[in-house]
Amino acid sequence: MKEVLFRADKTIRKANLHCHTTVSDGALAPEKIKEIYMARGYGAVAFSDHNVMRDQSSLSDGSFLAINACEMGIGQDIPGEPWDNVKTYHMNLYATRPDMTRTPPLPDMGYGDIDAINRYIADRTAEGFLVCYNHPYWSLQDSGDYCKLKGLFAMEIYNHGCETEGCYGYNPQAYDEMLRAGGPLCCLSTDDNHNRHPAGGFFWDSFGGFTMINSGGLKYGDVIGALRRGDFYSSRGPEIYEISLDGGALTVKCSDASLIAVFTDGRKCYLKYGEALGGAEIGITGKHRYIRVTVRDKNGKDANSKAYWL
Repeated sequence: MKEVLFRADKTIRKANLHCHTTVSDGALAPEKIKEIYMARGYGAVAFSDHNVMRDQSSLSDGSFLAINACEMGIGQDIPGEPWDNVKTYHMNLYATRPDMTRTPPLPDMGYGDIDAINRYIADRTAEGFLVCYNHPYWSLQDSGDYCKLKGLFAMEIYNHGCETEGCYGYNPQAYDEMLRAGGPLCCLSTDDNHNRHPAGGFFWDSFGGFTMINSGGLKYGDVIGALRRGDFYSSRGPEIYEISLDGGALTVKCSDASLIAVFTDGRKCYLKYGEALGGAEIGITGKHRYIRVTVRDKNGKDANSKAYWL
């Protein structure tokens, strides 16, 4: 029996779920962020300034949704060690209701206290936040750090600000390591934009990573509901139209691609190469805990589905 794992509907919305403004260390005001993102076809932005959450609901209207959010950090404290050399956990907290407008408690635990960090995630989740783990490569972390995290909604498989800053924005291995160590976890592609450099230049950190959300409407609950369901995919460019499974046959429909890859929890990876592939049917053999799909275009940019547990 055919099971549709993902199908882009007619109201799919383009969103940037990691954004900094003049509320913290970004160069553009929230109103300007709305203007430039709407001009590029975005329907939603999560305003995730550092250590502070502001009510941005006044920016929302029938064609744009402002999501209240913030980014929290838990870093190593090593006397005399340069900031660039210390590990840190960064997590985005997305408010799941528009009436959540107060900044949540700041983390006060030590970097190595993983039990306290996981309690922090659990407490914020209980309050109504979706918690996302951000940019593992930039954070100097490895599997010994991020694979111990529990209760996350998602992790950043791609972070455009980190890519423009140091070519360390893409983290697919970290995603698989977290999946193998835990359970269901979504993945996001984000901008993490600060907009301190000239627009359109090499270091411009907007419009590089985005999430396509089957939200139906554009009310707060519509978008958050789709995020909760995992009804979205992340991308740097390619589009995914449908992923379906019928017995051992996986069908992927997408925009023009040079590669369609199906990753698993093991070493097995199913690959289809070609020119302007609009999709593929791939036979899935063997026993796998999960599969996830990557679509790559001719420019080497990827779109990623979440992991689907079999």
